[in-house]
Amino acid sequence: MNSHSIERHPGIYWIETYGCQMNKYDSELLGGILESCGYLPAASADEADVIIVNTCAVRKHAEDRATGQINKLAGWKKQRSGRRLGVVGCMAKNQGEGLLKAHPFLDFIIGPDQYKLLPEILSGNSGKPAVVVDFNHTENYNALKPARTGNPSGWVAITRGCNNFCSYCIVPYTRGRERSRPADEILREIEQMVEQGFKEITLLGQNVNSYHDQSIDFPELLRQCARVQGVWQIRYMTSHPKDLSPRLLDVMCSEETIAPHIHLPAQAGSDRILKLMNRKYTRKHYLNLIAEARRRMPSIALSTDIMVGFPTETEEEFLETCSLLEEVRFDDAYLYHFSPRPGTPAAELDGQIPEAVRLERLDRLITLQRQISAEKKLTWIGSTVEVLPETESRHSPKEWIGRTPRNQTVVFPKERTLAGEPVFIYLDELSGATLRGHVAIEDRRIQIKRRQQCGSLN
Repeated sequence: MNSHSIERHPGIYWIETYGCQMNKYDSELLGGILESCGYLPAASADEADVIIVNTCAVRKHAEDRATGQINKLAGWKKQRSGRRLGVVGCMAKNQGEGLLKAHPFLDFIIGPDQYKLLPEILSGNSGKPAVVVDFNHTENYNALKPARTGNPSGWVAITRGCNNFCSYCIVPYTRGRERSRPADEILREIEQMVEQGFKEITLLGQNVNSYHDQSIDFPELLRQCARVQGVWQIRYMTSHPKDLSPRLLDVMCSEETIAPHIHLPAQAGSDRILKLMNRKYTRKHYLNLIAEARRRMPSIALSTDIMVGFPTETEEEFLETCSLLEEVRFDDAYLYHFSPRPGTPAAELDGQIPEAVRLERLDRLITLQRQISAEKKLTWIGSTVEVLPETESRHSPKEWIGRTPRNQTVVFPKERTLAGEPVFIYLDELSGATLRGHVAIEDRRIQIKRRQQCGSLN
């Protein structure tokens, strides 16, 4: 607090974030906006003058968690006069004035396109809560400097919004239509991150494959990002199967700094359910993409999103999804059950599946994927892999947690290693779901081709 007390500033802020990587990136944008106006980050919520709850509306569970925290923060606000509490993000856009009716102690509610108004709102003295949730279909937050942490891995948004309108998804209604950021702005941001010590950059968008800035499409943007001097690794998410192209696979094969990993949400294994979801591809098309990716990069890591319990899903159709997991054998999968989002077409469909059935199917799918993931991880025991140490282990201050280019999580001793400095790790064992290893003795002499051997591109 001493440094805060001697500097002149309008306040001290704290941001609590719920949801996906895009929400985390938006929290960094919010911090950057506030710090450009003189605000300082708080060391804890108790220290703050302003608390912002950045929310997600993709599933009811995410909204329930945020709502619970908002109610708890009502007590924080009462503890000291002048404190300000607000809600931003997708839940703010989705509920708007309804949030204020449910939580009259809130001072502001701001949608994802209106973050630049935050300093003006905080400096106002009208005494009335501000609700600003209008769309701005041209807002890309270019030229802003996000307030990033010291983690060696960071995010860069390349698109905002979504045009896909999957029948279950609220995102187009909360984040608006898709727009791409200028490529030169993206490259400049990555260059600045490298100067700050970031080693790994993840390009973010609801559908990165549809990125387009004049003559630059996503494969070309990815190529240019991979060639920024000083970048150790480039990742991207999320890809939509309907837009994943052979050119993208070519770029992944040819650029050493692009992670050999594709996150490709399948959502379901049944063509009928995929059509109801408005996903715009078939099971056969999806499997052909997987086969082509593995033909070109035999050791590529694949992860996915899968939803169970979509309205009218039968037991046989659920088993089709199980068989998709068995056929593809994903390295990892984010599995969840259908959550009706008011205002989306799927929420109005007849044939809603009882929650008990959704949860039972989800449990079976999780069991299946855990087995597949464990079997795939076991094949790496005895191998030496490159790992980026990211954070200290929660269980021991003497260990790092890091990730390989294939997005495998690895725990290993800190000895002779530094956070943010890639190191070669010999994998000793699989403990639960976690790979564990030790620093390879011949570290500096190891020659590992991080990119898997590419097949013919003809």
